[in-house]
Amino acid sequence: MSLTSRIKQTSQLSGDFLLRSGKRSQTYFDKYRFEADPTLLKDIAQALVPLIPADTEVLAGLELGGIPIVTVLSQLTGLPTAFIRKEAKAYGTCRYAEGTELKGKRFVLIEDVVSSGGAILDAIKLLNADGLLVEYAICVIDRETGGSAALQAAGVTLKALLTMSEIETADA
Repeated sequence: MSLTSRIKQTSQLSGDFLLRSGKRSQTYFDKYRFEADPTLLKDIAQALVPLIPADTEVLAGLELGGIPIVTVLSQLTGLPTAFIRKEAKAYGTCRYAEGTELKGKRFVLIEDVVSSGGAILDAIKLLNADGLLVEYAICVIDRETGGSAALQAAGVTLKALLTMSEIETADA
């Protein structure tokens, strides 16, 4: 069975779902289902490796769905990781970016599913405020609902392993 079919079979749900973007959808990808399957997660990460720009020094995973993906990608590539929170924590280091330092490094953001691009855009605001430039983001699934265009408008190129169209046409 193809990777696309395996992702579809494992994570595609039908019903009425509210997305992070505020829109409703009859199709939802429960990324935690493919992230919780160690074999599938590793296969997804292996398929993502060629999408990483050659000059990348750090992989930066977005909370929460990007964290398992970036961790496995780090194991496969040997690249260090950073973990990007939705907001700075109020205790300890009080940072929103944990792990490897991003300042002065070329890094790529790693996300699971992109709809409007909102989570990535929120992370970009935090990173830009610290003088950090984001040029690339990689995701497992692009729902093809405006996220790529929104990121392009912000100067960020989105590379997706799969699109919603590809998953919809895959055998389950």
